[in-house]
Amino acid sequence: MIVLDGKKTSENIQLELTEEVAQIRQKGGKIPHLAAILVGNDGASETYVASKVKACERIGYGSSLIRLEASVSEAELLKQIDTLNANTDIDGFIVQLPLPKHIDEQKVIERISPEKDVDGFHPVSIGRMVLGLPGFLPATPAGIMELLERYKVETAGKHCVVIGRSHIVGSPMSILLARNAYPGNCTVTLCHSKTKHLKELCLQADIIIAALGKAEFLKADMVKEGAVVVDVGITRVASTETKSGWKLLGDVDYTKVAPKCSFITPVPGGVGPMTIASLLINTLKASKK
Repeated sequence: MIVLDGKKTSENIQLELTEEVAQIRQKGGKIPHLAAILVGNDGASETYVASKVKACERIGYGSSLIRLEASVSEAELLKQIDTLNANTDIDGFIVQLPLPKHIDEQKVIERISPEKDVDGFHPVSIGRMVLGLPGFLPATPAGIMELLERYKVETAGKHCVVIGRSHIVGSPMSILLARNAYPGNCTVTLCHSKTKHLKELCLQADIIIAALGKAEFLKADMVKEGAVVVDVGITRVASTETKSGWKLLGDVDYTKVAPKCSFITPVPGGVGPMTIASLLINTLKASKK
């Protein structure tokens, strides 16, 4: 069993980007600049955005963090997005999700200029991905693809089961793994809350992408020997074993599933760091445009 170490892989990517930024600086080129809009003070979002800002500092990117109160109006948020769209120094930016309930997330995503959509959520980015055209891939699926490629995981002709059909992970993941490329060329089954015989489908899978947000949902009796398992989920649960009083669990019952796998991602330290690496890669792409 090989652990797909997202933390180490992300660090390697960041070292590669650091070298590239140093060369850009030496030539007097445009230094990539990533901005983030954070609405309210959701704990998980705070942590995630802070790690993005730190990563930018580490590799030499410019970074900006715009904080807005949870009570901000939709109109004010859209105005802030327009400002970032017009700012030529900022190459790419993200609006951290989830947003407060009074704000229409889809309207916000569509307001971001496709040229600066480094999260890869804009309909233009999704359309380009579906057609196999160059563009920004959604950060988490792109990070998973990068991880599979760097560990030389065989995907051609394999049966891949994706559990979860979100626009952020599940749906794009199914498209990327089915495309005629490496990693890719899988036969993909996209499963969701209405899927019947999920266990039987999982037992047929050579590769399982668990992205449904339910702690330890995927059990050992759902996984065949030698399968590749990618755990996208991350849930905070109370714990008496840690100083903080909580711990992070993935969608996979890791201790029991891992011994059956050829490759598996841990939580934390698997997919999460790769999402940040993808975001940094997309920002560099945006700055080169």
